[in-house]
Amino acid sequence: MAELLIGPPIALGIIIGAYEAIVLHRDVSVPSHRFGHMIHALVLSILFVFATMNTEFVLSLIPQLSGIPLLGTAIGLQIAIGVVAAIKIHGVSQAVKSGGGGPGMGETWFHSILIGALIIAAPYVYPVVEPVLPGWMKF
Repeated sequence: MAELLIGPPIALGIIIGAYEAIVLHRDVSVPSHRFGHMIHALVLSILFVFATMNTEFVLSLIPQLSGIPLLGTAIGLQIAIGVVAAIKIHGVSQAVKSGGGGPGMGETWFHSILIGALIIAAPYVYPVVEPVLPGWMKF
């Protein structure tokens, strides 16, 4: 089993969650709701990135996934997590948009899929991003 990564998923999860919060920020007009949605975006982005960067750990936690043909592979699980993330992000965006909080721009499917793709790509992008991260994010 590969080494369990904790710092890198937090670092990339914060970066991806911050982008998600910025895009969603325009749709929420109540400041306390903005804070709640920002925390929601950050926490779930960190969890999704943690799962994609530690797929061997997730597959060992849920051994039944290994029996499913595509989902039982690392890349299959990463893609599934990214798709779930994109659907969740778009669903939250539409709920916020229709909540009567002002016109907003509404997160498009493009933004939702982009964030899902970033979550999928996180394990492959980290070696490129790691040299420019501050020292406190490299634990």
